[in-house]
Amino acid sequence: MFNFEKATQPTIYFIGVTTGSSSIMKVFPEWAKAMGIPDAVIKGIDIEIHAEPEVYRKVVDFIKHDELSYGALVTTHKLDLYKACSDMFEYLDPYALMFGELSSISKKDGKLCGHAKDPISSGYALNDFVPKNWWKDHGGDFYVIGAGGSAISMGAFLMREEFAGNYPGRIICSNRSQPRLTEMEKIFSKLKPEGVELQYHLCPEYEQNDAVLKTIKPYSVIVNATGLGKDRPGSPLTDACEFPENSLVWEINYRGERRFMYQALEQKEAKNLHVEDGWRYFIYGWTQVISEVFHIPIEGELLDKLDDIASGFRK
Repeated sequence: MFNFEKATQPTIYFIGVTTGSSSIMKVFPEWAKAMGIPDAVIKGIDIEIHAEPEVYRKVVDFIKHDELSYGALVTTHKLDLYKACSDMFEYLDPYALMFGELSSISKKDGKLCGHAKDPISSGYALNDFVPKNWWKDHGGDFYVIGAGGSAISMGAFLMREEFAGNYPGRIICSNRSQPRLTEMEKIFSKLKPEGVELQYHLCPEYEQNDAVLKTIKPYSVIVNATGLGKDRPGSPLTDACEFPENSLVWEINYRGERRFMYQALEQKEAKNLHVEDGWRYFIYGWTQVISEVFHIPIEGELLDKLDDIASGFRK
């Protein structure tokens, strides 16, 4: 468990499970120099999955009251931390309240602030490779495999009011278990704009995801948001899967075997696919939180510089 020692330098924490093995621990010191905060440091806080509420409350209480502990990025524990600690925050952003999760802890004007940044970072990542007016021009679908926080965030982003007239014709979600699909449907029912068809498929077997994929239109976006291919081997599709022509395929993992990505690459020429990995999603995920914690705008040339720095550490 984390050693709660008073921070002696401006500190951002990484709340996860095995934080020491993450490349961000090597990347952040170089990022800090590039951002003009060379004294800033990052420290990991490893917590077992689904820990007791008092564990999360102890961590948040320490960050809240320690002067040089500026904030934290949260992975894995987003839902559990929100459930245990939401009452400890003076400000929670609309996405945190809507999704019941926290990925960012920061301080502003004496207030402890909590944000759910995934809808923003996933949106930026989508905009990087999905051409403007893609849905309006082609009428394709958005098919996401997995129903966790990332999948929900993507759907929420695509249904924002600003995209009226350029929504996917169908947003289709499949997952191996029902509870997360039910939670996704509950959230999306509050967001559903006119003209968007929502579908939810319980697919405990990979062949069932293949069957859903066969119903997806050409010029669609297909996403692996399951975690398979990173921490666990494999893909949510079988090697017999068939991607729709002229589509964009997104593997949101940036490391690991990424079998889903290679399945798409094997069909790239025959189906005229664009295949994207999760590197920019990783970059946006971290820089969005760092920007909030240190109150530094990270965009344009600075964002590209941080991407270049991180790429030097990429395995």
